[in-house]
Amino acid sequence: MLFFAIIAVVVVLAPGSGVVAERFFSPQHLWQSLVGSEGLPSVLRAFWLNVQIFMVSEVFILILALVIAVVRGIPGPVFFPFRLVAVAYTDLFRGVPLILVLYMIGFGVPGLDLGFISYLPDVAYGIISLVLVYSAYVAEVYRAGIESVHESQNAAARSLGLTRWQSLRFVVLPQAIRRVIPPLLNDFIGLQKDTALVSVLGSIEAARAAQIYGASEFNYSSYVVAAFLFVLITIPLARFTDRLIARDKRRREAGALA
Repeated sequence: MLFFAIIAVVVVLAPGSGVVAERFFSPQHLWQSLVGSEGLPSVLRAFWLNVQIFMVSEVFILILALVIAVVRGIPGPVFFPFRLVAVAYTDLFRGVPLILVLYMIGFGVPGLDLGFISYLPDVAYGIISLVLVYSAYVAEVYRAGIESVHESQNAAARSLGLTRWQSLRFVVLPQAIRRVIPPLLNDFIGLQKDTALVSVLGSIEAARAAQIYGASEFNYSSYVVAAFLFVLITIPLARFTDRLIARDKRRREAGALA
C-alpha cells in the first residue's frame, strides 16, 4: 500500500502530473478495467485465473520437488543414476528462463501431435511449465532442510529399529519441512507473480486483461489495477513469511539458552 501511496504523491507533484494521472490513475478507467466493460475483460475476474494457476501449481510443485530432493539424497552406488537424473533436472530447469520453458511447452508440445497431450488448454501448459521450473528451486530448498537435520536424529531412529525409509519419513522429513516453510513461502511469492507470464500462451489472466483494456482504451490504468491485485496477494504472504522467520528465530534462541 505504501508503494501506491508514494506513486500517487509523485504523480501529483511531478511536472505534467495531470497527464500522468489521467493515463495511469483515471478513476473511470480504474473502475471499468476492474469490473470490465462491454467487449472488454474484467481484470478482477481474470486475476482469479492467476490465483487458480497458483494454487494448482503449488500442489504439484510441493510433491514433485520433495520427490526430487529425496531421490537426490539417497545414498549408495545403486541409486547413482537416479541421483544423476535429479541433479540434471535441478541444474537444467534452474538455468533455463521460465519464459523459454513456457514457449517450448506451450507452443512446442502442441506441434508434436502427441494425441491428447498436444491438445491441452493453454492454462494446462502454463501450469506444467511453472511446475517444471519451480520444482527445481523448491527441491533445493527441501534438500537444504533435509541436510540441516543432524545425522544423530537419523542414527537414533535407526537404533530404535526403524528402516532408512521410515526414519526419513517419520523423523527427518517432519523436521526438515518445518524448517523450510519460510523459504518455501518466499518461492511461492515469486510463483504468484510469475503466473502472469502464462499470458504469453494466450490465456486471459490479469496481465493480459490489462493489456487488452489498455490497447483498446489507450489508457494504462488497467495495469495499475492488475499490479494492485498482485500486491494484495504478495504483501500479506511476505509479512506472514517475516513472522514465521521471526518466530523460528525466537524458538532457536530459546533452545540455545535452555
